[in-house]
Order: sequence, then structure tokens, then C-alpha cells
Amino acid sequence: MIVSKSYPWSKAGTRLLGLIGLLSLVGTATPAVAQNMGDTLQVHGFLSQALVITDDNNFFGPSSESGGSTKFTEVGVNFSVRPHEDVLVAAQVLSRRAGGDGNSAQPKLDHGVIDYQPLSNQKRSIGIQVGRFKNPFGFYNQTRDVAFTRPSILLPQSIYFDRTRSLGLAADGFSLYTEERLPYGTVRAQAGAAIPQTDEDLERQTVPNATAVDGNPSFIGQILYEHSGGQFVGAVSAADVAADISTNTAEGKLSFKALIFSLQINKEKWSLTSEYAIRDLETSDFSNALFNQSAVGESWYIQYSRRFLENWQGFIRYDSLVTNRDDPSGRQYELSNAGPAHSQFARDWTMGLRWRVHPQVLLSAEYHYVNGTGWLPAQDNPDPDDTQRYWNMFLTQLSIRF
Repeated sequence: MIVSKSYPWSKAGTRLLGLIGLLSLVGTATPAVAQNMGDTLQVHGFLSQALVITDDNNFFGPSSESGGSTKFTEVGVNFSVRPHEDVLVAAQVLSRRAGGDGNSAQPKLDHGVIDYQPLSNQKRSIGIQVGRFKNPFGFYNQTRDVAFTRPSILLPQSIYFDRTRSLGLAADGFSLYTEERLPYGTVRAQAGAAIPQTDEDLERQTVPNATAVDGNPSFIGQILYEHSGGQFVGAVSAADVAADISTNTAEGKLSFKALIFSLQINKEKWSLTSEYAIRDLETSDFSNALFNQSAVGESWYIQYSRRFLENWQGFIRYDSLVTNRDDPSGRQYELSNAGPAHSQFARDWTMGLRWRVHPQVLLSAEYHYVNGTGWLPAQDNPDPDDTQRYWNMFLTQLSIRF
């Protein structure tokens, strides 16, 4: 997320890595400077709790059991402060439980940056972020943890995977950005080089018996154009991610390349959003040839949102995922005894409602009818052969922010 010094606070919260730099600056600041810094300090937070119910398969905990699962919880606290008019220090600590045994609920540094912006005027801004920054891909990745900033309880899983969330979420390194304000619109560009986050969720989804996935230097960038105050928004995002994989008996490499095209039309009462992604995933250099795999996947969704009454919004969405374009039905995958065919795709019809009870309180509900299990989390479904191709899911969520 790019935060211009022309604006005191970003709606998405912002990026305890930068806290070290902040404390050092406070320690050496004069009383007057320290007071000015205190005037710019912003602290915000949020809490979301969901109930997930499925008839078959599990999502974010034992959702197919009686009563469903309440193991989808997000709690975050973020802050930002300006030790200098050209410098922003911002961070967010997040506790997130999404199924599994609950270990993921331990608070972690979600993002933390020192943002230096040497140029900012009416026409353009140029800056650099150093630290752990949110990866700029698609429309929603940089604000995906805050329920108030995403269009639904679950983002389209074909683009914004929750089962391998850590890989796409954030990275440690630096990011350059610029914003050009034109007569009829705004162009934003951001590019970064960093080490991607590789938590346990990635280990479960790479190769069998993976014990560690360690990120290598990787690259990501995005160009976004916003026309006429956001009536039309278009973006192109690209990523080239590398990592080393270790198992009990061998070591290998992971290569992931992705290209995402994003379009959105916004009118007074409705919005139409669509994104398309092509992904090249490869594992290589393993002594066991069965671990060396390569596939080009394809994802897309289209979503119509309607705003009605004063604080209500509804949406309908179709979301499609294919793991391997050369085997879209998964038939060849099943014939090779690798797993069920339906684990290689997912087609999801979703509809939902959101009610803004108060500016700080949001109630959401949505229903999914899914054909395929291509984005089911492995931690909740350890045996793919026990999953069902056709399944239904209902979610409700209460979100509070301050």
C-alpha cells in the first residue's frame, strides 16, 4: 500500500519492523520534534469472527461437523507515525486463526515499513519502502486482512489463495513506488525485490513430506490506472517467486510466476469487477523424479456488487480455478494415481450480503456452491480421497474496527 504524505492516514491500516527505527528516532529527537511526532501518531485495530458451515469437506476447521466451525478469527492492531514530513513508519501486528490446530493464531508482524517519500506534490509522488511490505498484486491483496476493505468474507479463492496465503501476502525487502496524477486519472506503479514469507501453509501444499520452504530473492510489481475518481480501474500485476524446499530425504527448488489482469467499473449504485491470472508453478532438482512437477494454471472471476438502502450491499460472483490448463478436468491427474480429479479445479458460485450496522461494525453473510476442491486447505482435509466434488458452504462474520 502506498501512503502519500499528502494524506495523514491510510484507510487500510498500514504497514513492528519499523518500530525499531521509530524508537531510535524518538530517543534522539528534541522535545519539540517528539511532540510533533506525537501529533501524527495513529493507532487503529480490528477484530473479525466468523462461523463456517459446510455440508461436505472442511474449510477453516471442522466446518462439516454439527454446528460448523468458529476457527476463523482475525485480530489486528496497526500504527503509523511521521518522525519527519518525508518519512512514515508504519506496522501491523496480526493474530489470525484459520482452521488447523490454532498455532497460527500467535501474533505476528503482518507488515512493517519505513516509507521515505522525497518527492510529493500536486502532480506526482515518488518513494521507497524498506521492511516487510504487502505484495502489490490484484485489487485486494494489500488490504485483504481488514474485513471492511474486502468485498466479501472470503476473497475469490482462485486469485487470493488462503491455503497458500503466506507466499502471496508479504515479503521482506524494499519496494519502489510512484504516483502520477493526470488531468483525468492517476497512474500508480510499484516494484519490489524481497524474500517472500513461507509459513507452514506452503509446506503442506508443495511436495509430500516437505519439512521446510525457505524463500529466495524474488520480484513483484504492479501498474494501476484509476480513471475519473475511480469510475474505471485497471491493473497489471506480475510476480517471480523462488524458494528452496526440504524434505526428510531430499532437497529441491520451487519456482512460481504469476501474471494478473484486473478491471473494475464503479457507478453510484453498482460495481463490476473481474480479474484473470495465469500461474506457472514448477518444482525441480529433486532426486525423486515424482517430486519434479510443472504446470500452468489459470484463474478468473467476475463479480457484480449492488449498493442499496443506506448501509446494505449485496453481490454475486462466479469464480473459476484450473490447476493445470493441459488437464482442466483433472482426469490425467487421477489416472496417474496422484489424487482425485476434482482436486485439480474449483468452480464457485457465491452470493452474499453486507450490513454496515455502524461505521465501526459490519455484519456479513455469504453462500457458496462449489464444484471441485482445488482450493481446499490441506490442513483441514488431510486425505484428498475423502473429499466430495460438489459441496456447499455458508459463512457469517461479525467485524469491528476502532
